[in-house]
Amino acid sequence: MRINKYFTDRGLCSRREADRLIEAGRIRINGVKAVLGDQVTDDDIVTLDGKKVMTKQSPVYIMYNKPYGITCTADQNIAGNIVAAVKHPVRVFPIGRLDKASTGLIFLTNDGDIVNKILRAQYGHEKEYEVEVNEEYPDRFLRKMAVGVNIGDYITKPCALTRLDEKNFSIILTEGKNRQIRRMTDACGFKVKRLHRVRIMNVRIGDLAPGQWKNIPPKELAELKKNLDEQSVRTESTDIDVEE
Repeated sequence: MRINKYFTDRGLCSRREADRLIEAGRIRINGVKAVLGDQVTDDDIVTLDGKKVMTKQSPVYIMYNKPYGITCTADQNIAGNIVAAVKHPVRVFPIGRLDKASTGLIFLTNDGDIVNKILRAQYGHEKEYEVEVNEEYPDRFLRKMAVGVNIGDYITKPCALTRLDEKNFSIILTEGKNRQIRRMTDACGFKVKRLHRVRIMNVRIGDLAPGQWKNIPPKELAELKKNLDEQSVRTESTDIDVEE
């Protein structure tokens, strides 16, 4: 298998992060500095910063209610990184991201295959958010957001919005451009005060407290995997969804 997949299979990092480690010269295969695209087997000795990479572990799938201020990266050198915050006994990394100021549901895993399936933008996975803006908004604001917004370098896809009260609404996206909801809201004349993700596909955050995590319940995990497998058969894409 390719060296970057070798790292995701062992729950060390995403393929992108593995590529960055390779380019930085931190990975060796049988004592030889790795290059992008190298192939490895379980018989090879792979090291990161001189330490042997562990054998593959059983898959872990958790859901986490990310608090404000946590950074969605597996880089242990970044203060407030999500891996250090979760403190899971198995090395896991986040699927996608929420920006530092946003809160709510995010998955973490050591299964690189499910990461790539979820991050394929054209699969159209639903992600639901609750948003509070800085002042009362009219109904035309929701209508404008729903049909698509020019956020400078991209026109967003149509999406579903529901008024919750004078300053709060819910929004369901099937794409995830960088800081998309904040940029959409800015373009329509308002500012996001609070952004909280409550659902990814069929998995809802429920009563999970801020800063807490739990294993994705077996029933929800089985449905999630089934939907991902069905969609991956129907769709081929290299357009990665970076999320909010």
